Amino acid sequence: MKDKLLIANRGEIAIRIMEACKDLGLDYAVVYTKADEDSEHVRRNMDSRGNSKKAWRIASYTDPNDILEVADHTKCTAIHPGYGFFSEDFRFARRVTIRNRSLTFIGPNWEVIRNLGDKINTKRVANNLGIPTIPGTSAPIYNEMEAEEIAVRLMDDQLSQNIKRPSILIKAAAGGGGMGIEEVFRVEHFRRVYRQVKNYAKRQFGDGGVLIEQCLRDYNHLEVQLVCSRHGERLHFGTRNCTIQSTGRQKRLEAAPGFDPSCFSYDFDSRAVLDKVVEYSLKLAAHVRYDNVGTWEWIVDRKGQPYLLEVNTRIQVENDVSARISYLKGRHPNLIREQIRLALGDKIGYSQKDIEFKGASIELRLVAEDTGRGFAPWIGTITKFSFPDHDWAAVYTHVPIDRPYMIPSDYDPNLALILVWGDSMAEAKERARAFLAAMVVEGENSSGDAIMTNISYLRDNLQRLLTF
Repeated sequence: MKDKLLIANRGEIAIRIMEACKDLGLDYAVVYTKADEDSEHVRRNMDSRGNSKKAWRIASYTDPNDILEVADHTKCTAIHPGYGFFSEDFRFARRVTIRNRSLTFIGPNWEVIRNLGDKINTKRVANNLGIPTIPGTSAPIYNEMEAEEIAVRLMDDQLSQNIKRPSILIKAAAGGGGMGIEEVFRVEHFRRVYRQVKNYAKRQFGDGGVLIEQCLRDYNHLEVQLVCSRHGERLHFGTRNCTIQSTGRQKRLEAAPGFDPSCFSYDFDSRAVLDKVVEYSLKLAAHVRYDNVGTWEWIVDRKGQPYLLEVNTRIQVENDVSARISYLKGRHPNLIREQIRLALGDKIGYSQKDIEFKGASIELRLVAEDTGRGFAPWIGTITKFSFPDHDWAAVYTHVPIDRPYMIPSDYDPNLALILVWGDSMAEAKERARAFLAAMVVEGENSSGDAIMTNISYLRDNLQRLLTF
């Protein structure tokens, strides 16, 4: 009997998982909340009377009982968490696999999620393997005097390296997604900020432990895309660059490969650095017996020194950036489809030498936001949404093109992911500009004000890609 997937997510990723299931010949069911009734991931599973046996309404995407009740009712055998929500929650992954009516979790095994989801443990394992990490603590600090001694040492190290405007970061050890992080420029301010972060961490995460790290200011944010199986196979689909982000550390433009000498004159051998972060990523993956799709995140400073940042044990929004510079038998791979079939027990079925890398790709995250006001979300109704059709571009969106769409205030106002690719980074950039110029996004909010998007921001930042 073939597997049936419950897609426990929303928006464009839900649609992409639906399409991957169709490609694999698998049945599926989707869930949605009241706020998402008009989303394309729901409408595509409804008939003209609004009835469906594939779309099931729930109270929240973060209510495991609701989600599992739908899984049981629809006789699903596997569950795909997408990204966000339960995708990196090892407790959820463990629960679905050990319950009486067990489900296959589309992702790594729950022990790997637990071990790599703990940034402190990841840093400790990496250090033991000789993989470079950001200078600083590798365990939570709870004692103020000990914390201050570490801060002084990190400041002195930066001064000895003639680093301009040295600083340190104080992070909530149990935090994530950019939450609970403060920067300190002067040691005499350390104790006040330390107490502030400690109290925040205890209030938000139930753990007052903090990490103290050197703040690396002049760097690029790189990622390595790995694909692994439960049969011990591990390979990569190259690198990508995700340096251009909002003030809230949310990515806005991504490009692959991670560096390109046509964009910037690097003070290091960019090819050698990319090869090294791939090598390190595969080394850590082998050590922890990683067994599905995952992303190793790195920062690389202006001198070319890489530091492991974290591991994302899930499919990432930008996975297709890597796929668009990769070729298997002359075709771009679908990494979501790979993720599903490998989680269901398949072998990879090809080797690293079968993957050819060529050209360049760019992903543009179209968001309804005011980039001039700290990327503040814009909420209203889209009345017209259209984009050009090219054989060198792909658009992933849950926004309908044939009717008005009210952007839900419950979630981030992401509208679409736009992928463009070309034979060179220069061509990919030019195509990205042309695509953005041809897009039409119209709408207004409850006050009658015109829609605000980040299209201009995306266009204006294309030249910054892959530069320091």
